[in-house]
Amino acid sequence: MKVLVTGVKGQLGYDVVRELEARGIEAVGVDIEEMDITDAVSVETVIGGAAPDAVIHCAAYTAVDAAEDNGEACTKVNVDGTRNIAQVCKQLDIKMLYISTDYVFDGTGERPWEPEDERNPQSVYGRTKYEGEVAVQEILDKYFIVRIAWVFGINGKNFVRTMLKLAETRDSLTVVNDQFGSPTYTYDLSKLLVDMIQTEKYGMYHATNEGICSWYEFACAIFKEAGIAMEVRPVSSEEYGAKAKRPANSRMSKDKLTEMGFDRLPTWQDALSRYIKELSTN
Repeated sequence: MKVLVTGVKGQLGYDVVRELEARGIEAVGVDIEEMDITDAVSVETVIGGAAPDAVIHCAAYTAVDAAEDNGEACTKVNVDGTRNIAQVCKQLDIKMLYISTDYVFDGTGERPWEPEDERNPQSVYGRTKYEGEVAVQEILDKYFIVRIAWVFGINGKNFVRTMLKLAETRDSLTVVNDQFGSPTYTYDLSKLLVDMIQTEKYGMYHATNEGICSWYEFACAIFKEAGIAMEVRPVSSEEYGAKAKRPANSRMSKDKLTEMGFDRLPTWQDALSRYIKELSTN
């Protein structure tokens, strides 16, 4: 099997390629230098030339606040780019796995979101990822849409690294305490995605590490795991203030993974412990 992975310079794309290679599966990792996903000709040329059996599409415009002022750029990447890839997958009759997000939901309530729940994005980023999902669903039959949230990995910026960096110059921080979700380690997630791409169990899935916390609780756990003394003060989203609206409820049901015979990810606490250890050894 040969799998082409977009966004190889990002956290998830990097780990997906590592996982494919660890299993002896041929991986073709590309980023904007090798394939500009917003250019249909580039996409057709690169994917056609690689002739993979599947595409795992991790590349995305993920600067949530910046997207509010750069809607056109965000749309080109997340909607047009995704559509370009889906159309080539259709032409070549190969399967596609599209990485999406909890931001496609409105974030209300406390019930975990099911994969088939109504989508109602509240930000530019969320809208573009939703429209990317629709493009995949309209063009392809052989697709997986996997919604993820709160990701952290060894290759790139994330909340854990930000907290640890801030701890170098500060002894107190404020972190929002009214947004709830599941931190997700790209190392664990990549294993599931590689399992999934080797099947024909198509459809919509949610995939995060097990367990729920607020960003405040996550921050406290990071400092405890790293052995750093830090005063973390909880604040509301309104007090914190951010350009883009964040989902208050990012709880996502993973029952479908179990139903379809996939292994669920370990707890986020276990994942965080392993990640902090990996950071300290690098």
